[in-house]
Amino acid sequence: MAYCDVLVGMESNWMAAGSCNEHPPSLFFPSDGVGVEVAKKICADCPSKEPCLEYALANRIDHGVWGGTSERQRRRILKARRSAAMAR
Repeated sequence: MAYCDVLVGMESNWMAAGSCNEHPPSLFFPSDGVGVEVAKKICADCPSKEPCLEYALANRIDHGVWGGTSERQRRRILKARRSAAMAR
């Protein structure tokens, strides 16, 4: 089972093109910082990196590595976007 298969019924073109399809889902849900870095390296050159990140942000996915970002990084991105929106 590929990482993107975790999202049963929500498949799209960007998911099918993801580098994650060549790896087990568990790789993208690590339990330590080393595992996060391994997953992020796979995401680094992925053609689906940006839509994957936007999907995770839009759906407030708070577990795993998505679009080359950790949970903490996604929280920071969302916070920065909220701050920028409020400043307008």
